[in-house]
Amino acid sequence: MKLKNIAILLFAVSAFTGCTKLEEDLHGQVGSGGVGSDDVPALLNATYVAMRNPYYGPYGWWALQEFPTDEAMVPTRGGDWDDNGAWRALHLHRWQSDHTRIHSVFKDVLGVSYAATDILQYSPTPSQEAQARFLRAFAEFSILDGWGQVPYRDPGENVTQNPRVRQAQEEIDYLISELNEVSDNLPTERVDRVSQDAAKMLLMKIHLNKGAFLNRQSPTFANEDLQEVVRLADEIINSGKYALTDNYFMNFAPNNGQSTTENIFTGENIGGESSATGMTNMWVATLHYNQNPSGNNGFCTLSDFYNKFEESDVRRGGEYPGVTSVSGVRVGFLVGQQVNQNGENLTDRRGNPLAFTPEVSIIERDQNHLEVAGIRVIKYPIDYANGSTSLLNNDWVFYRYSDVLLMKAEALLRLGQSGEALNLVNQVRTKRSATAFTELNEDLLLDELGREFFWEGHRRTDLIRFGKFLDEWQEKPASDPKNLLFPIPLNQLGNPNYTQNPGY
Repeated sequence: MKLKNIAILLFAVSAFTGCTKLEEDLHGQVGSGGVGSDDVPALLNATYVAMRNPYYGPYGWWALQEFPTDEAMVPTRGGDWDDNGAWRALHLHRWQSDHTRIHSVFKDVLGVSYAATDILQYSPTPSQEAQARFLRAFAEFSILDGWGQVPYRDPGENVTQNPRVRQAQEEIDYLISELNEVSDNLPTERVDRVSQDAAKMLLMKIHLNKGAFLNRQSPTFANEDLQEVVRLADEIINSGKYALTDNYFMNFAPNNGQSTTENIFTGENIGGESSATGMTNMWVATLHYNQNPSGNNGFCTLSDFYNKFEESDVRRGGEYPGVTSVSGVRVGFLVGQQVNQNGENLTDRRGNPLAFTPEVSIIERDQNHLEVAGIRVIKYPIDYANGSTSLLNNDWVFYRYSDVLLMKAEALLRLGQSGEALNLVNQVRTKRSATAFTELNEDLLLDELGREFFWEGHRRTDLIRFGKFLDEWQEKPASDPKNLLFPIPLNQLGNPNYTQNPGY
């Protein structure tokens, strides 16, 4: 039985990487003759685990959602973080169809879709089937968002055959139908598994972004889609199950799957037992070598984005229990002189004060500045209790209640109901100790989305929907409309069902 379970898990994992010889062999060994309904729980759990690679941490889908935007950048620091210009290409919108990050994310997200699809041939229970179909829809939504066309297979279909491909309108119609069909069979009791409310939120995102997915250069918003966003939001709001938390960063802290009323859908990590090891990169990739934990001194935000926050806004961050007292590291934005747990000033590797500066260039050459250039970001409070194992207790946050409120606000604003929209935005701002707005327009709302969801992998989608993604911003010139979509990776184009996106 142990060997059989290992084979099942290998079979699921093999699907994540696309069609390989290993996959074909395993499909022949443990296909319909070796896997049955008794194995569905293991396969479903393996699909949840498969979500970790593309989604948990800063090197997968998050990287494609953040680095091409105004809120994140990876400067080249002397010889560090050059990587043949791959990071610079993301921020400057200069990627091509052979970009390794774009390829790997496409492959890993598609793997989740195929793994979820595979479950459906083994007679799952209604709840198991609904969860698998949601996970497939979740992954397909990301592919639609990033690439505008979505490959798919039917359950049990021969993996050596080229997958068919849905274009945007067909995929949108499919996702809406699929989620409406499975919603009633989804669980209701856990935030670290998919749920009925998670399905409502994904439907809200589809309806809100539908016009942008169909016309990225000039998004339009149909009243019926906006009204559906409002209707779904009201169902979640009126359930009374969720509320904005008093401590913003608790939503991302260890044990956040159980300790907050705001999270609606998270990816489970169990401290010391089972966790996405890539979660550690949420702080390692941004902290300096001489901080605790020792970082790789890479990722930063930009001063123009940081300056969107007023001083009273708790989302800017500060000291955090169990973090600052252990290491001196604060949560939120790290700017200025950094200290250890005793309040003693830290230095960089050359002995200069470790004082992070708002000033940063996409290529840093000054040896006395390159290690401290750029404001650093700690969105997930560090789990020191489990740090030695890299098996952390911070769940990855997919959906929060504030997103429900602000999606409803955006829909109402686009429907011309700015007064009610303003009240919802101020509900969030007041909880975050920010000054209430006296008016609301699209520019103010887009900035508020940035403040509320910074470094959560939202920004690219929001900028496209608001018509700002091609604009000039800090360390990036205005860019070509082709960049509204990522290119289909070169190694996928052997499938004649794909059409390479325009401009590539």
